[in-house]
Amino acid sequence: MVDDFILRKRGEQEIDYFHPNLKDCLEPTYGVIVYQEQVMQISQIIAGYTLGGADLLRRAMGKKKPEEMAKQRQIFMEGAEKLGQDLNLASQLFDLMEKFAEYGFNKSHTAAYAVVTYHTAWLKAHYPAEFMAATLSSDMDDTDKVQIFVRDAQQNRVEVQLPDINDSAYRFEPAGPRAIRYGLGGIKGLGQSAIENIIEARQQGGPFIDLFDFCERIDRRLINRRSIEALVRAGAFDKLDKDRAKLLANVPQAMEAAEQRAREQEAGQGGLFGDDFLEDSGAPVREWLPADSWDERQRLLEEKTALGYFLSGHLFDANRDEVRRFVKTRIGDLEKMVGKQFGAIPVTVAGIVAGLSTAMTRRGKMVRVMLDDGSGSEEIAIFSEGWEQFRHLLKEDQLIVVQGKLSKDDYSGGHRLSVERVLDLGTARAEHARALKLTIQGRPDAVRLRDLLSPYRVDGSQGEGCPVEIHYYSDSAEAALRLGHEWAVRPDDALLAGLRNWLTDARVEMRYR
Repeated sequence: MVDDFILRKRGEQEIDYFHPNLKDCLEPTYGVIVYQEQVMQISQIIAGYTLGGADLLRRAMGKKKPEEMAKQRQIFMEGAEKLGQDLNLASQLFDLMEKFAEYGFNKSHTAAYAVVTYHTAWLKAHYPAEFMAATLSSDMDDTDKVQIFVRDAQQNRVEVQLPDINDSAYRFEPAGPRAIRYGLGGIKGLGQSAIENIIEARQQGGPFIDLFDFCERIDRRLINRRSIEALVRAGAFDKLDKDRAKLLANVPQAMEAAEQRAREQEAGQGGLFGDDFLEDSGAPVREWLPADSWDERQRLLEEKTALGYFLSGHLFDANRDEVRRFVKTRIGDLEKMVGKQFGAIPVTVAGIVAGLSTAMTRRGKMVRVMLDDGSGSEEIAIFSEGWEQFRHLLKEDQLIVVQGKLSKDDYSGGHRLSVERVLDLGTARAEHARALKLTIQGRPDAVRLRDLLSPYRVDGSQGEGCPVEIHYYSDSAEAALRLGHEWAVRPDDALLAGLRNWLTDARVEMRYR
């Protein structure tokens, strides 16, 4: 109730419930602000601080020094005990002051912030593209903030378009009432002078035709190979050619061709036939080096190196339909779930490891894992004992399944997910699968099947792994059989990829309970 009282507007009856002299200093407030003067008054009334001592407490809270805060907590509790205060209430009040005082300021500032908040909310509601474009441009050097703002724009039905070498400016710009054109300044490895040169070349010579044309017209003293590769990875050439793998493989060749052409022009020479050899359409012939196309995962990982996050998709999308067959709970639904339950409830979620960070606590090393499934993100804490057990699974950009207990967090007012198990996708598949079904037509290649399954065999007699079912048919016969326990397998991505490469996707099916 103390938490509710501090954070929400309350009446005098509840103020009196805690302490009769708190009525003035803990008057009804708005938002999540504990004013600096309130911190000082609480310490004086509850713990008998002098005015000077209360100011020292306020400073210590602002600096967030653990050793100083430990001293102040002891002083606060001793003072409260001498005055005969309820020690539980005193401890709760100190916790709340410590939590919010770091962002405390006086009431005149609060009123000004309220006006600014109203103005920005009005702009965001009535001019969403313009507002979000300006917001993104103001922090485009901070990848974490850009990602947050992009997700916020998308949740408010504002499309954030990929950067475009022929349309994007340095900053983010509105491209319609609910569309934003990505700013080239938001791409890693591109300086402002390089972007200004690209825009100038585009204005003078018109839209770029292809990668070779781009390399010929830019100032290569300002824009190097890494910068062009960043543009390719970010999708800035997608409207000219969607095959980013081919473009990336041809950046060195395109730059060399541009250098060669520049040398010939300086020497007053043309090509072998006096000019570039042209196609019937009049466009110059380009000798493109071949390259294997990227799959969706590789494309997104390359995009992340240029932008710092996934813009055109999500790594979870590749496995979303399959995972949802045995993990029903979305991360975005956790907040609603905790509001409808009392006590801790078992829950299983799946997502991509979007970030890892470490911190030291009383319990030792703690690893914060940011899990994201496209519907939302969840920060889970794993302590030293869990880290030693699951560290081989906790790698950035990997899909994991987390089993744990969901409960309300009284300290933050939100929820907390306590981790019990972390599984990779292969293990989760095996635990929830009924069988791996393989459909084979014509004469079966038993040797190839054995070679594909053997590296992933586990002891099925102990309930491990996933049974394998063979559905065989030909012009003269049809049969269905299940291989013995000794041929149970761990259904990793590599096994499924090998089987699908042999039998095609439609003939390899994970069947779940």
